[in-house]
Amino acid sequence: MPQWIQWVLIIAGLVVIALLARFIWQRTRLMRQQERQAARAEAFHNTRREQMVESVRVLAMSVEQDQVEYSEACLRIKGLLDHLAPELLDEAPYRIFQEMHDALQHMPTHQARQDTSAHFIRKMDEQRFELETRHADAIRRAATAIRYHRFDD
Repeated sequence: MPQWIQWVLIIAGLVVIALLARFIWQRTRLMRQQERQAARAEAFHNTRREQMVESVRVLAMSVEQDQVEYSEACLRIKGLLDHLAPELLDEAPYRIFQEMHDALQHMPTHQARQDTSAHFIRKMDEQRFELETRHADAIRRAATAIRYHRFDD
């Protein structure tokens, strides 16, 4: 085989090796970048979950100390449990959060409440207070139970 063919094959081989090395380097860099993004996303998810668990515990403590209206606490705890452990809303004693949510969801909030007539708001508040009074013991029991519940992943 002529020497110039040998040199052409050697150079072609080196070019192929260089291209493959670059391809491997790019893929490795991409994989590391994806791993870092996944780690950041996981850290964010864990932090967010811990914050939601802490919020549930603070709300439960507020219920136990009568620092918040029971209806508002039930709505907020139910919303947090939807993300943390939705299966708890079907279990006793936590079921009361779902029941209160279902009973209150038709009532206007925020801007809709401000835009509603005062007479209608009074009527809705009476219904809400009656619900709170009727379910006060169940709400307090559920708040105490959820405060000490272990939210495992």
